[in-house]
Amino acid sequence: MVVGVLIGNYVPGVEAAFSIAQFQSVSAPIAIGLIVMMWPILTKVRYEALPALLPNRHALTHIILSLALNWIVAPFLMLALAWAALPDLPTYRTGVIMVGLARCIAMVMVWNALARGDSDYCAVLVVFNSMLQIVLYAPFALLFVNILGGGGGVEKTLHVSYGDVAISVLIYLGIPLAAGVVTRFAMLRLTSRRFFESTFLPYFSPLALLGLLYTIVVMFAYQGHHIVHNLGPVFRVIVPLVLYFVIMWSTTFAFVWWCARPRPRPAMVRGTSASVDEKEKKKRAEWSYEMAVVQSFTAASNNFELAIAVTIAVYGVGSDQALAATIGPLVEVPVLLALTWVALFLRRRLTWHSGWDVEAGTILARDVVQGREEAKRGDEKLAIVSGIEETH
Repeated sequence: MVVGVLIGNYVPGVEAAFSIAQFQSVSAPIAIGLIVMMWPILTKVRYEALPALLPNRHALTHIILSLALNWIVAPFLMLALAWAALPDLPTYRTGVIMVGLARCIAMVMVWNALARGDSDYCAVLVVFNSMLQIVLYAPFALLFVNILGGGGGVEKTLHVSYGDVAISVLIYLGIPLAAGVVTRFAMLRLTSRRFFESTFLPYFSPLALLGLLYTIVVMFAYQGHHIVHNLGPVFRVIVPLVLYFVIMWSTTFAFVWWCARPRPRPAMVRGTSASVDEKEKKKRAEWSYEMAVVQSFTAASNNFELAIAVTIAVYGVGSDQALAATIGPLVEVPVLLALTWVALFLRRRLTWHSGWDVEAGTILARDVVQGREEAKRGDEKLAIVSGIEETH
């Protein structure tokens, strides 16, 4: 950020240079960065695990809960915080609202991995949010910006065109999503899963971080002069973002923990049968620490890449809305990184389900997927052993 601001203020002709080539009304260097930084993350998604998870009733319960948190609770919370913190700054308020509408489909996988959550279930939510984002982001933007957001009273500046938002979503989410799907299945088909996960992904994944850093530098270089002369509004935008991340994460984490804690059993049920104990253990395991991590970070995270792309396309790269959206990742990254440490601390301090290893958790359909892989490896070993015996 600092580097970008310095470049924007002291290097002449930066804005003109970035505006020479444009892609759907967005500077080409910025558009490339926005697409590149989402490509590797969407390549990591285990799309092949989705069919095994859908038939599971408990998986559907968590999916419904997550969709309610992401598409009902979170947007209205961000709307309320934006109005409370920025009632007199309609342009910045619109940028914050646009951030709240973009549900996370990328960085949540990073936070989930750091906090040791359920990676398979996280991947399923990413798939659902990716599909719903394309369908719902445009109408949600119209509802929350034009109607609930008040439009700021300046129709020409603040109102969103459905066509512009839908095209932007399809470009900046649809392109990297398609690239991620093609890259993943092509590599799995041409190589092996072991090569893909242990060799290809470690070299390919840093491209997302490079794309993010590149985009932030270019964005702040483009808006360096604008930032320096609007420090007051910039710091005010930080307030609703921090509150949003903390409130969404803490309330979701607390709710899943409340569902996971052991319940006292009536005296008449105690010691009746082992099946009751087994059923109770499974019920508590369905709300395990791993699920608390996935639900809380999915609810608290935002797809700032999409919010930045849409605000740039709709309002322009030098707009207050784009600046407010750009501040999103600069607040989200340190706050959610700190919350991963909080999650790991609470993992040790709280009781999740007595008598069960916290590491076991409920991985929903992971057993199905891993069972198939183990069976396949077992068949391969059996074939090798049979071949050796025949040679002797």
